[in-house]
Amino acid sequence: MRRDLLLLILTAALIVSPLTVAQETEKPVVVCTTTVLASIVKDLAGDLVTVEVIASPAVCPAHYDVRPSDVEAFRKADLILMHGFEPWVESLKEASGSKAPVVKIKGPWNTPPLLKSKYTEVANALKQYLGLDLSERLSKCLKAIDEVDSYLKNYAQEKGFTGRPVVCMLWQKMFISYLGFKIVAVYGPPEKVSAKQYEDIVKNATKAKALLVIDNMQSGEDLGKKIASEVGCVQVALSNFPWTSPELTNMTQVMKWNTEKLAKALEEAELRGEIVELKREIEFWKTTTAVSAVVAAVFVITTALLAVKTRKQ
Repeated sequence: MRRDLLLLILTAALIVSPLTVAQETEKPVVVCTTTVLASIVKDLAGDLVTVEVIASPAVCPAHYDVRPSDVEAFRKADLILMHGFEPWVESLKEASGSKAPVVKIKGPWNTPPLLKSKYTEVANALKQYLGLDLSERLSKCLKAIDEVDSYLKNYAQEKGFTGRPVVCMLWQKMFISYLGFKIVAVYGPPEKVSAKQYEDIVKNATKAKALLVIDNMQSGEDLGKKIASEVGCVQVALSNFPWTSPELTNMTQVMKWNTEKLAKALEEAELRGEIVELKREIEFWKTTTAVSAVVAAVFVITTALLAVKTRKQ
């Protein structure tokens, strides 16, 4: 009987132990509505949690179309992080039956000072709801952002961004101002720009001799290209989300990538301006040469007529 009891205990141990180990080693699931939040969580606690992201970085999260797999992601979540402008979060939570807390990390994130506050808020949420003390990792992340802050400011100064007139999509305004550009016109989401607003944007941009039209990639580029074509300047599209390409692992990488794109676009605009000025000079000298030729011809004819008249006398 004792032998039977021992066998029963051993069998139970074999069945229960793997489940117990799995439960002890299973990482908490953090569902993030965007790649911005997902990249922050990965920087802070990538090896301590499982990160699930909902919206693709290629589209505006406000216009994202949810999928059945998103319901499953919400169902498994231990914590849900959102910005606050995603209209689909409440319906996904309801459909999934998730009991996970939802934390809003509000406000813009596309300058180093703003980004630092987002890292701090996410670290606080991970500590409050998952019990993760990430203070050491947070300090390293904040230091890295400060280094990028210095790099961007030096780069902007080196490339002569300060005071250069540009047109800018609203979602990129803070970043463009941070870099020192002079914003002469701003436009919102393309679908909300009226004909009158478009007319004013083109008028102000033309008057200020804008060099660039700066689009937000996730909002679409057609309107920016149209404005640039009408004003005669260069259009460039920036991103507000990481993971649009493999090397853009977080927002500091996105900021550096955006800044380098701006520098290239500005060089193109300056070159285009030089070409236009050269064409003007060529036209000027063509006109001057033509006028000089006419004057010379008139002088020759007049001299010849005077000579003939003198001989007759």
